[in-house]
Amino acid sequence: MTLNQDFRKGFWRENAVFRLLLGLCPALAVTTSAENGLGMGLATTFVLVCSNIVVSSLRKVIPAKVRIPSFIVIIASFVTVVQLCMEAYVYDLYKALGIFIPLIVVNCLILGRAEAFASKNRLLPAVADGMGMGLGFTLALFVLGAVRELFGSGTLLGYAVFGSSYQPLLLMILPPGAFIAMGLLLAGMNLLDARQR
Repeated sequence: MTLNQDFRKGFWRENAVFRLLLGLCPALAVTTSAENGLGMGLATTFVLVCSNIVVSSLRKVIPAKVRIPSFIVIIASFVTVVQLCMEAYVYDLYKALGIFIPLIVVNCLILGRAEAFASKNRLLPAVADGMGMGLGFTLALFVLGAVRELFGSGTLLGYAVFGSSYQPLLLMILPPGAFIAMGLLLAGMNLLDARQR
């Protein structure tokens, strides 16, 4: 694969949320708004890219018997950096995302990319893969959050979209709304794929 293909696959063909169904816990839990989805996605992207860089750089040094614990330590280090930076600079977002920030450590998307791709490839493909998969994850969380916020609050990124007469569909910002929105978005993507074929 070329670097371009490694980068682009995370947006549609191998999108973590809508195709591989990875990282659904934060995807469904924090996407009550587009801003939360964007924040969680960017935090995950940072951890994914940085951990892919370190794992790819150390792939010939890390013994096979301890590679998974090593990957977790690498990922946890970058999650700590993200958590401290978010707490210092974007405290409101940090409070909104809550426990899901430290849970990035066990996000199967990040560990899966470290194991399946970064540990087997050179640095540039690992960076392209991490960036593409991370931005695809961010896009998926943003879209899911935007749909839920739009119908659940009548706003998008905090700005009113519908008039004052709009009656918000409260269900969309509650946990069942996450599953409904996810199902509708998956159905829409499958319909687009069927039409492209």
